Amino acid sequence: METLTSLPIPDDQVDCLESLADDLPVESKELLHALVACLRNDDDIVAFDPSDTLSPNAAAKRLGMSRTHLYKLLDDGEIPSHRVGRDRRIFMRDLMNFQIARHESRRRLAADFAHRDAVDARAAEELAELL
Repeated sequence: METLTSLPIPDDQVDCLESLADDLPVESKELLHALVACLRNDDDIVAFDPSDTLSPNAAAKRLGMSRTHLYKLLDDGEIPSHRVGRDRRIFMRDLMNFQIARHESRRRLAADFAHRDAVDARAAEELAELL
């Protein structure tokens, strides 16, 4: 895993990079938009080999959770792991798949709550009209 660091890129160059995305296939367009978002937010950009492995400590730190919670996820099979001797290792691709699935699940939950609030508001309006 390698963190790509460089001098800040001027906004006009980032704008130019973003404009290139319009003519690309969807997958490349999404990648370029994610890259541009990272550049605009001054976020680190990390390149890794999907077959790289992490220790549970490193994986927990990357996910921003306690080691205890990570071990629960490993034991439940939510994040695949394998053993090297008596130590556990987690493939980077499995960790990234978990992060993507967790993000999508949270997004769906937020959308469900937003939809439920809209339905509740409409029902309250209809009841108020009937009274």
